[in-house]
Amino acid sequence: MLSFEHICKTFNPGTPDAATLFSDFNLTVDKGEFVSVIGSNGSGKTTMLNLLCGSLMPDSGRILFDGTDITRQSEYRRAARIGRVFQDPKVGTCGSLTILENMALADNKKRPFGLTPAVSRGRLDYYRSLLEQCGMGLEDRLNAKVGALSGGQRQALALVIANMTDIDLLILDEHTAALDPKSADTVMQLTDHFVKSSKITTLMVTHNLRFAVEYGTRLLMMHEGKCIVDIRGEEKQKANVDDLLNIFYEISIEVGN
Repeated sequence: MLSFEHICKTFNPGTPDAATLFSDFNLTVDKGEFVSVIGSNGSGKTTMLNLLCGSLMPDSGRILFDGTDITRQSEYRRAARIGRVFQDPKVGTCGSLTILENMALADNKKRPFGLTPAVSRGRLDYYRSLLEQCGMGLEDRLNAKVGALSGGQRQALALVIANMTDIDLLILDEHTAALDPKSADTVMQLTDHFVKSSKITTLMVTHNLRFAVEYGTRLLMMHEGKCIVDIRGEEKQKANVDDLLNIFYEISIEVGN
């Protein structure tokens, strides 16, 4: 499904600030896996996502997606098959448009532009059925400006929008980090529902160790551009927050913190 092969990435090459993050990085993700990715700041989590989505290019190596080399493919072409929900709830939606207008834009993502209306009234029931799954009453607020929604509501809408199009991979980039605990739990439950119902391959970067343990079929811990923990199946089910914290503490001691 997805493979990072011999990826190398150095930031600020040829300067005194040069820093190599990835050196021969390799990772394979199988179709249908829900992978939780944890690690300290600077471990390579978000850089890995940016390389995958095309907002950053590797110095060498290649990225395969369903057998196709997408290493040098443009970001907008990858976006046709990859949905991404960011940490900031404002990024995934347009605050100046209504919920209905945001969903209509997503609904028309892969269609050619023409002179037909952007909002199809015949799709209203479909939009409401998607929003009902959020359990936040958004289905009754289709004409509300998205900028007036709470962070949790806006992130839930971003999740709905990301799953509206026929994508093959869902990227969750610390998508609960900016939310209060209750909203974060609600969004994670919604995330789990969408991933399981659509069986979509998912990569979720998170700093929430409880979410990493409770959700997903596989868990990765990254450190200095390497995967130092990679568990799945029964081993993943037995994982607990205390064990992960102990690994973090050991790393902290090793690097002098």
